[in-house]
Amino acid sequence: MGIAGCLGDDVDPEEDNPLDEGGDGGSNDDREHHIDVGTSAGGTMDVGLAVEQGVAEESDVLSYSTVESPGYVGSTYRMNDDAFDAAFIDGNTMNKARGGLDMFEEDPVDQLPWQGMLAFPYSIYMMARDGTGIETFDDLAGASVYPAEPGYSTRATTLDVFRQDPVADVYEEMDIVDMNVADAPGAMEEERIDAAIAYGTPGVGNTGWVREYDARIGVHYVEHTDALVEAIESFPGAGLTIYDDDPGETFAWDQDIGADEIATWDLNVTIAAHPETADEAIYELCRVGAEHGDTIRSAEERFTPEDAEGLVQGALDGYPFHPGAAEFYQEQGVWNDDWVVGARDRIGEYFE
Repeated sequence: MGIAGCLGDDVDPEEDNPLDEGGDGGSNDDREHHIDVGTSAGGTMDVGLAVEQGVAEESDVLSYSTVESPGYVGSTYRMNDDAFDAAFIDGNTMNKARGGLDMFEEDPVDQLPWQGMLAFPYSIYMMARDGTGIETFDDLAGASVYPAEPGYSTRATTLDVFRQDPVADVYEEMDIVDMNVADAPGAMEEERIDAAIAYGTPGVGNTGWVREYDARIGVHYVEHTDALVEAIESFPGAGLTIYDDDPGETFAWDQDIGADEIATWDLNVTIAAHPETADEAIYELCRVGAEHGDTIRSAEERFTPEDAEGLVQGALDGYPFHPGAAEFYQEQGVWNDDWVVGARDRIGEYFE
C-alpha cells in the first residue's frame, strides 16, 4: 500500500554497512559513486524504485540501490546508525529529530539526516462514513476516528495537528482507533470506525487502503472549520493546501465525496542524505531528479518535481542541506540564502 511511514522488514545496520566500504554498498557497478537508499514499503518503495531506474538510465557516474526500511522514523534511526547513504524521510519527522520531540525526546539521534530533494507530497484530510451524522470537523467529538496505523507518519502528523489549541477540545473527545491499515476498510464497513483520514498525492490519487474503503462503503468529506485551518497553519510540521477545483477528481475518488472544497495538511516526503555521503553522489542524484523527472515518472507518476525548483519545495528553514545538494541548487539559481549548508565538522550542532 502506498503509505507514508509504513512499516517494513527490519534491516540490520551492522550488515553490509555502505559507509564501512567507502559508500560503495557492496555494488559491483563500475560507476564512480554508489548509494544505498532506505525506502519504506508500498507507494514509497514504488517511488524509490522509480528513482533507482531513473539513475540507472540517466547517470554515468552514480548507481543506486533500494533498501527496504521500517518507515520514515525508522529510516532516521537507521541513518543515525550509518545503515545507508540516504533515505526517504518526511519533513515532520526531520523537524522532530531536530527538536528532540515525540519519540526523539526519549531516544534522540546523534546526527540529523541532511536535506536532499523532494520526492512527493502526501496531502491528508478527513472523511466520514455515510449515515454517521458527521458533517463538520466539530462533529468528530465523541466519534470513533481512525488516523491511520500507529507508527505511520501520516498518523503522527494528523494527531499533531489535532492537538493544536484551536481544535484540541474536539480532539480530546475523539475515540482514537488503533489498528493496521489493512483492517481499517473492513472496520469501517462493519461500522466500527465513524471517520478516517484519507491521503494521497494530488493529481495522482489516494493511497491503497483509502482506495479500498472508497470501493467498499459510502463516505463523504468532513467539512473543515476555521479552527481546523488555523490549527494546520499553526503547526510547523505540515503545510496547508485548500483544493477548490474538483477535489474529488484531484484525489481520484470513485464516488461523489460531497465537497467543492477541501483543506489538507501536507507532508513532504524527501530523499534525505547521510552527512558523510559523498558530495558528488548527492549532487548527481539531484541532477537526475531535476533534469530527468520524466524518466522517473514513467516508472511511478507519484514523483512530482519537474525541475530544480520543484526539488526544493517545502524545504525546511534552518535545517542543514547536504553540501552536494546545496551546490546543485546554487548552480541552478534556486538556492535561498537563508538556508543552511551542512558542515561535517559541526554535525552535532544542528539540533534545536
